[in-house]
Amino acid sequence: MNVLDGERMSGQLDARGYVPAGEDEDADVVLLNTCAVREKAEAKVYSALGVLGRRKRERPGMVIGVTGCVAQVEKDEILERAPFVDFVLGTGQIERAGEIVEEIRRERRRVLAIDLPKDSPVYRFEQIRRGSPFQSAVTVIEGCDQFCTFCIVPFTRGRERSRRSAEILQEVRALVEGGRCEVMLLGQTVNAYEDPDESFGLGELLLRVSRVPGLKRLRFLTSHPSLVDDALVDAMAAGTPIAPYLHLPAQSGSDRVLYRMKRRYDRTGYLATVARFRAAVPGIALSSDFIVGFPGETDADFEETLSLMREARFSNVFAFRYSARPGTASARWGREKEIPGDVAAERLGRALALQEQIQSEINRALVGQRFEVLVENRDRKGLLRGRTACNRVVHIENGDGVAAPGSYVEVDICRGLPNSLIARIPVPVTAMPEGPPW
Repeated sequence: MNVLDGERMSGQLDARGYVPAGEDEDADVVLLNTCAVREKAEAKVYSALGVLGRRKRERPGMVIGVTGCVAQVEKDEILERAPFVDFVLGTGQIERAGEIVEEIRRERRRVLAIDLPKDSPVYRFEQIRRGSPFQSAVTVIEGCDQFCTFCIVPFTRGRERSRRSAEILQEVRALVEGGRCEVMLLGQTVNAYEDPDESFGLGELLLRVSRVPGLKRLRFLTSHPSLVDDALVDAMAAGTPIAPYLHLPAQSGSDRVLYRMKRRYDRTGYLATVARFRAAVPGIALSSDFIVGFPGETDADFEETLSLMREARFSNVFAFRYSARPGTASARWGREKEIPGDVAAERLGRALALQEQIQSEINRALVGQRFEVLVENRDRKGLLRGRTACNRVVHIENGDGVAAPGSYVEVDICRGLPNSLIARIPVPVTAMPEGPPW
């Protein structure tokens, strides 16, 4: 979502005659698009601002803006701590970035714009500066109403606001007509989507988008386990172009921790949801998120998380140490429930080691299978790199001269590594002529 917000702001500046600076030292306008999900990301913002402040002393005409989630949370504090910052733009005001830059250059005054809208979002999607010529993301819902006790997103992106499906379909059609073959529907809690006009949910939206002529792959992120319904399962079972991949954050395997996280499901319910998808979509790949060291997490709670990982056998996992975020419920519980840093680090190491083992086993079992890969770019060794429909990373050993970024190619998996697959494009077999060899 942050990447897409950056593309939206870049597009607005493009429309006003700006071009990307060759080097950041030459920039007349610098926007820091920020994330507040973890404390480390927030700290980087002020570090970057220190560098920009020194640069602006040399070039007083430079316009510096802070946008995104840190801007939404810190608000006036950014303007106080960094008096050289010209504007602070919250997540609900991204569509105003271009006009605010022009306003500042014209009037040389500071701007604070952090109001969160309550209406259905409307985007000038034709102005978005897309980063890829064949892949694009489309926001379908903003904000979140879940208020998990660890999460700052409801405070940084506001309450849920769904886009009208007619506008979403219009954007997807324009993307496909412009050459994009893969689209990802985005939302902090994407399966909370509800069309403002017709009241249908994500399952029906997926089916409608999947019917856009020329669309090759359709993905979506991120789903909440408690909001999975029959319509979503049925839509995924419908198959192509809806990709057989689901990101379903579990956060913990302990019922006690899940309750304190306010996740609205328990371990049994989560595994039942996983089973529903695997029964409906054979070969589906599931990934998940986990928070390790949540306040009050015991050794037994953590063992339950490891147990869930072993049982669910995810294709990929994103695991992090708990990071207290100001304004969230868990940040107000006090230090007595904090998990010591060394304990949390040890638990995180064990979780990541277990997942690496699981992924290695899963990926080795894929050797010999054939997948269709969308080639995206090249890896550090110069090999073509892409993804399967089930979102597995594939490095192609013999792709040169056969495939190029943006193309789809059939490959045979020849090696399974912990985080990726090694594949080769099958060589066509030439039939031998009938009759004697002479």
